[in-house]
Amino acid sequence: MTIQLNHTIVPARDPKASAQFLAGLLDLPIDPPVARFTPITLANRVTLDYLQSEAFESHHYAFEVTEEEFDVIFGRIQERGITYFADPACQQAGQIYRSNGRRGTYFRDPNGHLMEILTPAG
Repeated sequence: MTIQLNHTIVPARDPKASAQFLAGLLDLPIDPPVARFTPITLANRVTLDYLQSEAFESHHYAFEVTEEEFDVIFGRIQERGITYFADPACQQAGQIYRSNGRRGTYFRDPNGHLMEILTPAG
């Protein structure tokens, strides 16, 4: 049996704005609404389904990208003045991390979710 993640729900105060924030950084289209969801489909066909919610805890979402994609996305993060961190506790501002041959960085979306981009392990 092949088991794959199909989708996950991302709670957001403003689903469309939150989806636009992430889609803009990752250069992904926002899919047409499905019921109450604003989805973004990743390359592996997993969707992030943004759903309007007022009360929720912060979640962590990590996106593996190529070295080239990292440079482009990281450039967008810097151009837009988004604070980024080398650690998930968000203590090392303005830095990226390097570990096991990969690079990565963390940043917060408009709802406080912790987003991460990282390259494959070397």
